[in-house]
Amino acid sequence: MADQQVLDDFFAKAKAALDLPAATYEDAYQLGGPELADELAALVKTGQKTATTSGFELYTIEQDPLPIAGVYNIILDRQDRPVALTFTDNVFVTPFTKVDATIARREGEGSQSLASWRAAHKAFFRREYQANGIQFDPASSMVVVEEFHTVYPIVQAR
Repeated sequence: MADQQVLDDFFAKAKAALDLPAATYEDAYQLGGPELADELAALVKTGQKTATTSGFELYTIEQDPLPIAGVYNIILDRQDRPVALTFTDNVFVTPFTKVDATIARREGEGSQSLASWRAAHKAFFRREYQANGIQFDPASSMVVVEEFHTVYPIVQAR
């Protein structure tokens, strides 16, 4: 679990550097779990990763609220240290099979192709769903897509 004071200090530094209007951030989390957290956080920090996808059914099982647009979030590395501050631009739920090449490219991982995205995310979601006692079915499962941009550290436009 991330140290609250470290998170608050990171946000305060970002807020001061950017004159952010927000009083606070919504959440702090790792992307992809511990095994992928460092790689994905680095992609967010450089602005290469501007979207992420999660399993919709997992929100119900874990009784977590869906992400919301219009908020700041802190992205953590595998040691739960803050790496980047993002602003969520858009959130939508869609069938896994309807994720398109644009979203795959915005995810910023691997070759950034849709085929690569589907292969990696099928494997990831199968593990995540299995760990929660349910089965991931690419033909019927829904995903939550979050589109965001990195605000801190400041990223040069790509």
